[in-house]
Amino acid sequence: MDVEGTPALHGYRMPAEWEPHSQCWLAWPERLDNWRDNAVPGQRIFAKAASAISKFEPVTVCASASQWANARSQLPQNIRVIEMSMSDSWLRDTGPTFVVRDSKSSLGNLERKLAGIDWNFNSYGGIDEGCYKDWSLDIHAARKILEVERVPRFPHSMILEGGAIHVDGEGTCLTTEECLLNKNRNPHLTKEQVEDELKAYLGVKKIIWLPHGLFGDDDTNGHIDNLCCFVKPGVVLLSWTNDESDPQYERSVEAFSVLSHVTDAKGRKLEIIKLHVPGPLYMTDEEAAGLIQNGEAKQRLPGSRIAASYVNFYIANGGIITPQFGDQKWDDEAVRVLSLAFPDHEVVRIEGAREIALGGGNIHCITQQQPALL
Repeated sequence: MDVEGTPALHGYRMPAEWEPHSQCWLAWPERLDNWRDNAVPGQRIFAKAASAISKFEPVTVCASASQWANARSQLPQNIRVIEMSMSDSWLRDTGPTFVVRDSKSSLGNLERKLAGIDWNFNSYGGIDEGCYKDWSLDIHAARKILEVERVPRFPHSMILEGGAIHVDGEGTCLTTEECLLNKNRNPHLTKEQVEDELKAYLGVKKIIWLPHGLFGDDDTNGHIDNLCCFVKPGVVLLSWTNDESDPQYERSVEAFSVLSHVTDAKGRKLEIIKLHVPGPLYMTDEEAAGLIQNGEAKQRLPGSRIAASYVNFYIANGGIITPQFGDQKWDDEAVRVLSLAFPDHEVVRIEGAREIALGGGNIHCITQQQPALL
């Protein structure tokens, strides 16, 4: 059911990721030009991530008709697998952004209603600059999920991926200029107009713009969820490096400076926790050779830097599902920092998450939380 008007007009807001979920959505990878070796290594890690999340909350995995049986066989029985066609498996970006409305019932009880935003999608930049040339299936993913769940839909013509935004649930949204103001997204909209749309649809009051995303995150043009996220209201995690020769250093310092000089929607100064990036890591000859690159998707070249970040984790109900890249020093450091940042959550390592990074994202990018009703 489509709803007229904007979510904020109806009293909806996007909740923070740490607010309770009713389930988590993922999609099953299969593109042979993005997932190497017939997608077998990638599928193994997706299954590992889905299984880890399912220990904290229900999980639904969407798989194409040709992959449904394969996905079903690799996933535990407590995970629901449904058939859905998609162009690729980044459900954070193509699935709905869920919003909630809290109101008092006639009996004085607090009631919650759920709706979803169906943003427009152009494969991260359109036919010339996007990640793949045919995204005709992806543009229906959000609507299909909302119909499966019988959740009202707010359609929007603006190009926006879920990984481009992060909220604190109290009126503040983080994003990057590199992505949302890129000419390959919404060239007809000014910065102020983009802000107005975010406020009208996410129910936020303040947008904090960081200039750039993570170095090497060319696929998404700098999504915020690889660089910075909220831990709780007033506290953020920021991808960091102490290596001044690393191009990421300048981006991290730049973001730190912005975050140090702004307040959130409630007027609080932000506490910034640094989370060191791994590596740097680069695609190997063997990894690149495992792809069938036929011109239908962005070419992945050996020696290219992998956009790997520990900020790209998922907050489940009581769990932090975090990527591990095989860089022991920084893998362990990430777990230490996340354990301190989320003392009430169990930090779960997903070893081998490099496979997801090779495809252009990580655990946060492949997940989409559905908020729980009270």
